[in-house]
Amino acid sequence: MTAATAQPDAVPAGEEPPDIGERHRLTSLTGLAALSLDAMASVAYGPEAIVLVLAAAGAHGLGFTLPVTLAIAALLAVLVASYRQVIAAFPDGGGSYAVAKAHLGARTSLVAAAALVLDYVLNVAVAVTAGVAALTSAFPALYADRLWLCLAVLALITAVNLRGIVESAKAFIVPTVVFVGSILVLIAVGLFRSEPVSTATAAGHSSALADNATAVGALLLLKAFASGCSALTGVEAIANAVPSFRVPRVKRAQRAEVALGAVLGVMLIGLSVLISRFHLQPVEGVTVLAQLADASLGHNWAFYVIQLATMILLALSANTSFGGLPVLLKLLARDNYLPHVFALKADRQVHRHGVLALSLASCALLVFSGGDTNTLVPLFAIGVFVGFTIAQVGMVRHWRVQRGPGWRGKAVLNGFGGLLTGVSAVVVTATKFEEGAWLIVVALPLLVVAFQTVYRAYARIGERLGLGRIPDVPHRDRSVVIVPVASISRLTSEALTAASSLGDEVRAVTVCYPEPEDRAALYALELSWAEWNPGVPLVRLNCERRSLGRPIAAYVRDVAAAEPDARVTVLIPETEPEQLWQRLLQNQRGAVVAHAVRRETDAVICRLRFRLL
Repeated sequence: MTAATAQPDAVPAGEEPPDIGERHRLTSLTGLAALSLDAMASVAYGPEAIVLVLAAAGAHGLGFTLPVTLAIAALLAVLVASYRQVIAAFPDGGGSYAVAKAHLGARTSLVAAAALVLDYVLNVAVAVTAGVAALTSAFPALYADRLWLCLAVLALITAVNLRGIVESAKAFIVPTVVFVGSILVLIAVGLFRSEPVSTATAAGHSSALADNATAVGALLLLKAFASGCSALTGVEAIANAVPSFRVPRVKRAQRAEVALGAVLGVMLIGLSVLISRFHLQPVEGVTVLAQLADASLGHNWAFYVIQLATMILLALSANTSFGGLPVLLKLLARDNYLPHVFALKADRQVHRHGVLALSLASCALLVFSGGDTNTLVPLFAIGVFVGFTIAQVGMVRHWRVQRGPGWRGKAVLNGFGGLLTGVSAVVVTATKFEEGAWLIVVALPLLVVAFQTVYRAYARIGERLGLGRIPDVPHRDRSVVIVPVASISRLTSEALTAASSLGDEVRAVTVCYPEPEDRAALYALELSWAEWNPGVPLVRLNCERRSLGRPIAAYVRDVAAAEPDARVTVLIPETEPEQLWQRLLQNQRGAVVAHAVRRETDAVICRLRFRLL
């Protein structure tokens, strides 16, 4: 039968072959729920970040809230258009890493990957602490236990994602719909009001507005723009996780990206319009979103629905990282920049090792910060702006190389976006440097060095294995199989039978110690061996110290030196109990021998499992 006739049903050109795991992948709607929580939840702190900066210029400065938000919305449109193009150009995912790898060189791609890794890990920590902070604000008695609450939320999100990205999308789609619906209702109702219906939330709280300040300079506006751009974190997540979508993957991912940009843009602009309409001022201890809910809907059940939905979505927005980072780690592992274990995919299309690595790294950050959001926020968003900038510059190079229809306009669009995100990255880093952003500046090159170290290690391994070269033709060597034994049993018989099937010569070895009881046991074993007469010699290995693995490893070395043309195999028989807990009863002699032989010799190690059924 030829290769052609052995193939299953042919797949039409341009279509992907059927995938039995498609039902564990995302649709456009579930992809929006699984991968956009970070961006959606950012409306809870994006407008507030703008207001807090502009408040330094007093009431006059707050008048620039809407213009700054419109500039951010324009940048959002540029980013969505750009990442829509990235999705089409790089359907294997990876976002800025894939773009930089193709057009800007390996080192730049590693900078992009490092920035994304840091941002994804920080996003989890910030999202969880922000959600728990909203909870402890409503229930102050829980404040002392905020770290344990953070770890519990992280464990819950990790468990859901280990069941598959579709399961996480199903679990989080309801909170997402409730949050987005609540914000849109808040905006719609607020647009029909000429003044706040209630100010009970802000009553009694001191204003954060600067007194007698009217000057609004370009630097202040840039700082407000950069701070508000924290609302754009998560826009790249869909482009990073294109392989997680069902076929046609590109179209579904593009629809989800556009829907994300449209919903996020409407919410940002709508909230900023209401801030200007109600002349809201930042106050200590109360979020701007809470003031808007109070002013638009009143201090009633609707107010608490929005607060609860915000709290839940902030905590669950960490799921964006669980959807995007494992795919990025898979690409890095495939390119030999990370251990290959990150490229493995378990059932339900889960990159389990990536999920667990993200969870452990986030757990360490939570413990480091004590569950405090303010400790982590200065580190946040720098990485994503670096990734944005690299992706935009890479896409400019992409259009110059491809030169398809309208490539000049697309290149100008990406270039303008790269300029804006580059300026934002510089401003955010400079303004938050002393608050802790220096850690990101230090961590980025260290992570790049780690990637390169792993790559060089794999390169050395590949060179020694002769990867890419045709090896010598296989041939058969004489084989000597060594079987460690301590007694005669069914296990011993099975081991010698298996060894006789594997090798030309079989030798059983037993270690003897100088203590009287050990010599008596050896004498009894040798008598029983002679009576049994299995046709395999029993070799005594004398050892002055009570060591098991080293004498056997030394004997293996002696055999290899005496017979250099022979292949030496050590077959280690072990019992496998019927019950899992019974493994605690085993003496682990097999593991000790295997470790010593592996460390001190080049022999083949074969561990024979004898099931006790």
